[in-house]
Amino acid sequence: MSKRAFTLVELLVAIAVIGVLAALLVPALERAREAARTAACASNLRQLAAAALSYAGENRGQFPWGMRVENGEMACWDFTVGADGAARPGLLWKHVPGAGAGQVLQCPSFLGGNANWRGDPYTGYNYNCSYVGKVEGDPGGRAAPALLSQIGDPARTALFGDGQYAGGANKFMRAPVRDRDFDGSGNGIREAGTQGFRHGGRTNVAFADGHVASLDKPYRKGEEGFVSDGCGFLSPDNSLYSLSK
Repeated sequence: MSKRAFTLVELLVAIAVIGVLAALLVPALERAREAARTAACASNLRQLAAAALSYAGENRGQFPWGMRVENGEMACWDFTVGADGAARPGLLWKHVPGAGAGQVLQCPSFLGGNANWRGDPYTGYNYNCSYVGKVEGDPGGRAAPALLSQIGDPARTALFGDGQYAGGANKFMRAPVRDRDFDGSGNGIREAGTQGFRHGGRTNVAFADGHVASLDKPYRKGEEGFVSDGCGFLSPDNSLYSLSK
């Protein structure tokens, strides 16, 4: 019995069906990949929060500095910039479990951008330096990072998040409204400390009780609304940044 060959019409229909299936499959695969990256990011942030709490436990309850000069070097929470300009592990690395601290400090969904502050490596994460950490020399009424005992509602005080702003990279998270008792920085500094909503329109945040949440609403300073470049604050006021209940 002879075998029947495909006709041209049947072949074209088969190709069209395969094309349709591929068109449906590719977005689904990308969604699955992004879900995996989002989960990895949340795991990283959870470890960073645990590291900050461990640091505080070893330093009389005080959280790490965001940045300060130590022994002539620019010591930051993530990297320390030496006198030769080279970056090496910063304050939190020894408190991140395992040997992959560098990987923990890298958001898998951050695709790059302009160089970070001072040109040291940008990981995709920032640290609450308006209320918890402290950047030496910043204006404001306080002289040092916050103590664990000062945090009134740990579940609503952000520690780390997906840091990003319109100009590129920044590792110092800032609250939207100036609070001269804590962080009296100007508008430009605070607006550079926003979060990147890069996980399918959401951003991951690690809070001071160690849990990680995914938020979907970026805010401009004091004003509700989406930010066109996918970046914004966590709340329209300082409620998710400050130490008070």
